[in-house]
Amino acid sequence: MHIVITFNQCVAEEDDQPPSSRLLDTQHLPQDLYAEWDDAQTIQAVADALAQNHQVSLVNADLDAFEKLRALRPDLVFNMAEGLYGGSRESQIPALLEMLQIPYTGSDPVSLGICLDKLRTKEILAYHRVPTPAFVQLRQAAELPDNFHFPLLVKPALEGSSKGITDSSLVHNPVELQKQLDRVWTGYQQPALVEEFLCGREFTVAILGNGTATQVLPIVEIDLSTLPAGANPIYSYEAKWLWDTETAPLQIFRCPAKLEPLLQRKIEDLCRKAFFHLGCRDWCRIDVRLDASGHPQIIEVNPLPGVLPRPEQNSCFPKAARAAGLSYPEMILSVVNAACQRLDLVEKNDAHRCLL
Repeated sequence: MHIVITFNQCVAEEDDQPPSSRLLDTQHLPQDLYAEWDDAQTIQAVADALAQNHQVSLVNADLDAFEKLRALRPDLVFNMAEGLYGGSRESQIPALLEMLQIPYTGSDPVSLGICLDKLRTKEILAYHRVPTPAFVQLRQAAELPDNFHFPLLVKPALEGSSKGITDSSLVHNPVELQKQLDRVWTGYQQPALVEEFLCGREFTVAILGNGTATQVLPIVEIDLSTLPAGANPIYSYEAKWLWDTETAPLQIFRCPAKLEPLLQRKIEDLCRKAFFHLGCRDWCRIDVRLDASGHPQIIEVNPLPGVLPRPEQNSCFPKAARAAGLSYPEMILSVVNAACQRLDLVEKNDAHRCLL
């Protein structure tokens, strides 16, 4: 089977801006603009994994992607493209693929757009009575409803990969709240999500498959006690990208997490419900935190999970897959298999069967 990988490749600080960013005025955009994009090593690792069973081509998700995809017309696209700017950026390549009638891995444009929008995600979860922290969209601290109590967590409404969630995002009074609201508005030109801070343990949950074949991989716990002294107990941008480095990784993850069987089932069931109600497909990573009573709640849903290949890079989806006994290539091919089964492509490609 011919598989195209669609991706956005990040660049080193000393390099020029990537071609797909040159039409933007990036002068006033945040410094973490490219945090969601993949490095060359990750893209190559995915290509190598797919090449074990398939013919592989690469297409950068830039302004030339439509014509390249139309010319190649692959059997399947392995979509990793995060996009660059705008609330629908993760939906752009899947929308092009649907226009071209080319099948692809992962969630559709609607689910990708909803999951990137934290407010819409939480509204849907709340409607279906899937527990998630109480939330409100604010511009001024004076607008905070009376039933909200500090501490609170302030996030950009339309970002992933911990973009805009800094150590100072946990606020304890109206002055700190207003400062963070101003930072989000000025730095990201988007609404701020303010939500109740849950003080319990934090987990991230990798999901693979569809329907009755959906699997919850071993749960990863984020041990926030390992953060530097004085840091707030949140998995912030600093914790993910600055304090935790490949040369000096934080010992922040436990996988499988040590959980009582009942709590583990509650977390797994909760994540399955979020996966289903948000229309996710093939794979996803969901972040969960316990409230003061020890009950799990959904805090983030990521239908385009990061897949850094080396264990020392502390990428959570591959970490969960390794704990489940899957090598990196097996993990990537399992995503393809999930898409093939969903799309009924297995029988149509007997000469190049997806990994079962």
